[in-house]
Amino acid sequence: MGENNTNTSHGLSFWALAAVIIGSTIGSGIFTITADMASSGAHTGAILVGWLICGIGMLGLMMSYFGLNKVRPDLTNGVYSYAREGFGEFVGFNSAWGYWISALLSNVSYMTLLFGAIGHFFPVFGNGNNLISIICASVIVWLLNLLVLQGVKEAAGISIVTTIAKLVPILVFIVAVIFVSAFDIDIFMDNFWGDGSMSIGEQVRKTTSATVWSFIGIEGAVVLSGRAKRTEDVGKASITAFIGILAIYVMVAVLSMGVMTTEELASLGNPQMAGILEYAVGPWGAALVNIGVILSLTGALLGWTIIAADCPYSAAKQGVFMKIFAKSNKHGSPAFSLYLTNAIIQMFIIIGFFSASTYQAFYSLSTAMIMIPYLFSAAYYLKISLKGDGFENGRGGSIVAARIFAVIGTLYGIWMLYSGGLDYVLITTVLYAPGIIIYCLGKRERGEAMFNRRWEMGLAVCIVAAALVSVFLIYTGTLKPF
Repeated sequence: MGENNTNTSHGLSFWALAAVIIGSTIGSGIFTITADMASSGAHTGAILVGWLICGIGMLGLMMSYFGLNKVRPDLTNGVYSYAREGFGEFVGFNSAWGYWISALLSNVSYMTLLFGAIGHFFPVFGNGNNLISIICASVIVWLLNLLVLQGVKEAAGISIVTTIAKLVPILVFIVAVIFVSAFDIDIFMDNFWGDGSMSIGEQVRKTTSATVWSFIGIEGAVVLSGRAKRTEDVGKASITAFIGILAIYVMVAVLSMGVMTTEELASLGNPQMAGILEYAVGPWGAALVNIGVILSLTGALLGWTIIAADCPYSAAKQGVFMKIFAKSNKHGSPAFSLYLTNAIIQMFIIIGFFSASTYQAFYSLSTAMIMIPYLFSAAYYLKISLKGDGFENGRGGSIVAARIFAVIGTLYGIWMLYSGGLDYVLITTVLYAPGIIIYCLGKRERGEAMFNRRWEMGLAVCIVAAALVSVFLIYTGTLKPF
């Protein structure tokens, strides 16, 4: 019989686990996603197909992380460890690097959306990317830096407040649209597949960045396995929470598309849910959503500042990044990583001002960067499940189920790269290329060969070459990163 890891006095129950996963995964995307898809050219049918693909793919990806946590519990730095074990040190480093850049870009996008929401009450902030917004965002960045330097952690009370702030406007939106009869089936069905100017396949492809952005963080569900009252509840709670999250997203999408036409949705400012609810119930709806966004993002910024700074810090502790990234202060805060992370965030905030970049531009970059870590994690799970490594005596659960989830997760990872388009693949190389310098300097610090395999050097050359091409195309205006 397997060991039942039960603790009746401590830990999270099944429903508490599910609630925490839902609260930590649902972020800013829920307030903007349907209109974002509409503005990219996707119509009702394509958006529903996009959610179907996302639902299947993200379930496979999440269950791949859950399976890896069971089969390889010794790999404690998930995203990096899985890629390194499966495909070597250089790929592992790039997974850690991509995850870090994705995390800090999340904070940049949050800043833009935050001041866009504040702009509803104080028009001086505009869409969240004007000069006054940039100045205030910069002040917040360095205040958060100071807080985390002092050892401030994300408090449970803050998490509760931000979760409530997110869920109340969403529930009000769903209930209000239904009960005030704002949903119109004729609007929902009108121009279901578009007018033919964009193919259905292209419309579906355009939904990918928005759907992936909405689920960033779902891989963190496996971290909760050590906080459960009963270990067998973790898998059930993860699936239950995932279904709940997907149901909320689809419900909001369906209701939104029955309130306003695709063209009207595409014209809304951030956060678009505020405009939709205002159209349905009046000005108080917009005020409620914007207040929810402000409270939610205020807490999320602290949490993501900690996460973003911890990425290179933890990687350095495991000998992935240069030793300087592992420096901490007397409060145990990752001082160097924190300063560098927020300096890069500051740089992107300034770039956002001069390029008039929006929240959508930064979250698209964030999702593009995280696609590589997601793909290699799922691919590693596929590799070990096909070999049967770690599944002896039923330890890893059903090997058939593992293979199915691994295949789904890997195929979805490939789909994410393809649907992101060549433009974003090229743009990400500009962000991945500087990491090669850090990788090589770290190797030199440890007295190790730069590349253990010839193909790793070839991959590094390809990344640098693609980055140079991208810089040239950006300079000539052919490629627009923001």
